[in-house]
Amino acid sequence: MTSLPGGSEDSGSASEPRPLVCARCGTTADGPRPTWICSVENGVRQYFCDTCSRDNLRAIEGRLDSAWW
Repeated sequence: MTSLPGGSEDSGSASEPRPLVCARCGTTADGPRPTWICSVENGVRQYFCDTCSRDNLRAIEGRLDSAWW
């Protein structure tokens, strides 16, 4: 089973997905944001806006094996 952006697999609600909220700065997406990134940390999905993603790109790349970048 896959979940919709902003939702969780165990929410049990099939109505409307919740809006995306940046886990770092709290910005709320107005709609689907293909430039946002999703990270699964300790089994929890977290979304980061494009501004926070760009500001922290070096830290994100630093966690990846060099084969990924």
